[in-house]
Amino acid sequence: MRAAVFGASGYLGAELLRLLSGHPDVSLTAVGAGEQAGRSVGDVHPHLASVDLQLERLDESVATRADVAFLSLPHGRSGKLAPRLLDAGMRVIDLAGDFRLAPEAYPDWYGFDHPTPEWSAKAVYGLPELFGEQVSGASLVANPGCYPTAAALALVPLLRAGLVTGDGIIIDAKSGISGAGAKPTAAIQFARRDGSVEPYRVGGHQHTPEIEQVLESAAGHTARVTFVPHLVPSVRGVLATCYAPLADSGTTDDLTGALSDAYKDTPFVRALPPGTLPDPKRVTAANVCEVAAVADTRTGTAVIVGAVDNLVKGGSGQAVQNMNLMFGFDETTGLPTVGTFP
Repeated sequence: MRAAVFGASGYLGAELLRLLSGHPDVSLTAVGAGEQAGRSVGDVHPHLASVDLQLERLDESVATRADVAFLSLPHGRSGKLAPRLLDAGMRVIDLAGDFRLAPEAYPDWYGFDHPTPEWSAKAVYGLPELFGEQVSGASLVANPGCYPTAAALALVPLLRAGLVTGDGIIIDAKSGISGAGAKPTAAIQFARRDGSVEPYRVGGHQHTPEIEQVLESAAGHTARVTFVPHLVPSVRGVLATCYAPLADSGTTDDLTGALSDAYKDTPFVRALPPGTLPDPKRVTAANVCEVAAVADTRTGTAVIVGAVDNLVKGGSGQAVQNMNLMFGFDETTGLPTVGTFP
């Protein structure tokens, strides 16, 4: 199968190239970029020198030489481009946020009017462990954000089991600075980030409605979420610590059992035993989410934790997982389950 990657000069684009170049059923035929167009992949990403392709400016004409397009573009661009690619006969996986929410939500949460609202209802939310049947055979997949991936995989089984309630969920999340993208900015300078833990976009982060939406659609419970993300001085990794009211007198064993039952047959989610908690360091470069839960019976609170590599299971790896399902490949093809350590 022939694949094109739009936005290949960024961190998510680089991870797509790394993963797809090792996929036995995929041929990379086109890699797109804006400012870096005309340069080789190896010039822009020296660790990918074996990917013998040149970055170019791509549009829907790429449909003559690719079957699937991965859109790793800034928010707001995919909404215009994806329909043109779909009309040209391609399948599309959007790694931006353009098809994750209802169209009317975009002015408040993303700061723009959705350019093609008629396509939003046609997109499938691509969290395979929760919506795998819908992803299979889909034409347009909205790849989830990194924070929602970790939070939803941690919370949904417990909401489904009735062990926690959806009112008043608090999510305290940390991300490495690669989540801010490859473009140099003051916010990600070493002098500012080293030794720092900084909250940002409190009360206004675009992943808040995405988390609420996936909890409601996957678990059938209306959820109200307070979401506070932080940047931490690491390159990769997301850790989402979620605090949810215990529904009854649930124990840590009850919570752990629900997570284990939910993910016992899934290749990319590890439900950890009591006494062990997730660590994003362990899943670096792997398409894996670790989840665990503890019942704080004194306060009636369930503490549920999810950890992912934001560039892999929280981004490009999940996109490849979705592609595998869309085209009928084995879900695990080309995807690592063993992280790099230390």
